Amino acid sequence: MRQVTNLSFKGQPIYIGMDVHLQKWVLSIYTKEFEMETKSFPASVEIVSKYLHRMYPGADYYSAYEAGYCGYWVHEKLVSAGINNIIINPCDVPTTDKEKKRKRDPVDSRKLGRSLRNNELKGIYVPDKKQQEDRLLVRSRYDMVKKQTRCKNQIKSVLAFFGISITDEKVNNHWSKAYINWLCGYSQGTNGKAIRLKTLIEELEFVRNAISMYTKQIRSLSKEERYKRDAELLTKIPGISTLSAMIILTELGDIKIYNRLDKLCGYVGLIPDEHTTGDKEKKTKMTKRGNRRLRRILIESSWVAIRKEP
Repeated sequence: MRQVTNLSFKGQPIYIGMDVHLQKWVLSIYTKEFEMETKSFPASVEIVSKYLHRMYPGADYYSAYEAGYCGYWVHEKLVSAGINNIIINPCDVPTTDKEKKRKRDPVDSRKLGRSLRNNELKGIYVPDKKQQEDRLLVRSRYDMVKKQTRCKNQIKSVLAFFGISITDEKVNNHWSKAYINWLCGYSQGTNGKAIRLKTLIEELEFVRNAISMYTKQIRSLSKEERYKRDAELLTKIPGISTLSAMIILTELGDIKIYNRLDKLCGYVGLIPDEHTTGDKEKKTKMTKRGNRRLRRILIESSWVAIRKEP
């Protein structure tokens, strides 16, 4: 008679550090006492979940990966598969000098798994799907504004390269329809200058139309029940427009998660860095940590408010 032993990890915690990439994920798996294995998987939650349930049946699964290119969809699928996952700010993962200098995927996954087991990691806030989509809409407009600025600078660079001066009359109507028509006069023909200007003007028109479309969508978004009351309150503050208010609301999300003012200031990044040792206390410049979009819009709005409220 053959004896059959069923493997069971019922009630035991299994800790999984995940180094997530586009095509491949590297997982390091730990129990409370041991490092079990480090293994590569295709980028699929289904494959990872099946493996864990086959090799570590009945366990309580805990995983962590660093915030990055993939957003939150991996987290959402892991949670749906019964895996307790958190997303980590890469700067907050405990590491050694050797691990910094000899960076490899297995090393990164082991750091996460080890730190997760030792309860040294704290997950970032994960917004709901609606906030993710609204945040993307607002950020996309800002990206288009940056592209518009780049495109304008490229056009001015071409004009300067060929010694085409812009008259005072043209400057006063800068980037107006008449100014664009004047530019189009130099984009006729098949020479390099004309073709370059033509493509840049077409790109500028495309970007302008995209900005207009995004602006209309954001204004409509501000009137939805989710944002309407807060947006109206924010726009009563001097210096804050509807667009600025929507940047603030979509980036902050649920204000209740910031249970202290210090926590909110830290998330925005409006605090100094500090280097204190012994009796020496040194406050340095503004921290590089924080949400740069929120910090930018709050500073810009403050300068406008100063002009309106001397």
